[in-house]
Amino acid sequence: MNLDAVFFDIDGTLVSFNTHSIPQSTKDAVKLLRQNGVKVFIATGRPYSDINNLEDLIFDGYITANGAYCITADGEVIHKNLIAHDNLLRLIEFQKIHPFPCVLMTEKGNFINYINQSVENIQRLVNLPNPPIRQLEDMIEDGVFQIDAFIDEDLEKLVIEIALTGCEGARWHPSFVDINVANNNKGTGISKFIDYYGLKRENTIAFGDGGNDIAMLRYAGLGIAMGNADDNVKCNADYVTDSVDENGILNALKYFKYL
Repeated sequence: MNLDAVFFDIDGTLVSFNTHSIPQSTKDAVKLLRQNGVKVFIATGRPYSDINNLEDLIFDGYITANGAYCITADGEVIHKNLIAHDNLLRLIEFQKIHPFPCVLMTEKGNFINYINQSVENIQRLVNLPNPPIRQLEDMIEDGVFQIDAFIDEDLEKLVIEIALTGCEGARWHPSFVDINVANNNKGTGISKFIDYYGLKRENTIAFGDGGNDIAMLRYAGLGIAMGNADDNVKCNADYVTDSVDENGILNALKYFKYL
């Protein structure tokens, strides 16, 4: 196929969890793609404000908060999808019975209701400081794109059933779940940029490693899972490359003769 665009997850795909940096081979690959006229995009569960580890790489746009907030390199927001305010009010009531830490990604920043060891561990894993602590009642007034809930799968099912109806969760780590409006995911984000730039879906590639990447791996013309991905991610990809630390992105692009 011809190649119009490539979409990259950040953590565990572009950036190694072991080194907290982008392998030189990956930097070279991204730069070569752009030199060849291919558009390159970020597709991450992170909010836009937390994208702090791309070093000197330049991208054409950013799918953030798992597709809930899409912005071009020029700062034009082409898509945003907020969780309904009524859902957030029900979340506050739910927390009175089943308290758990949750990060709310809002239009005014990212905040958390309280911090425990699970939160500390994940923030260390992605090399980010802990978000500021605020009351949930204050956070929900700012417009919420995504909730990162530090809960197990059983409590995830319960909170979505009771409080966050119309939402769905995706995990890239067992300690927490990204919760967004249902049917709004990284694949949605790809579709928004395809429409915006007049690209062809069949001429796109997506690289990912986590459960929140499955939708875009299935949506893109070619979905490539990293070698360090979980098995449930690999089985939803068209191809499995080497790990991020083993030059997986460059190797895959060479395998398919795009570089």
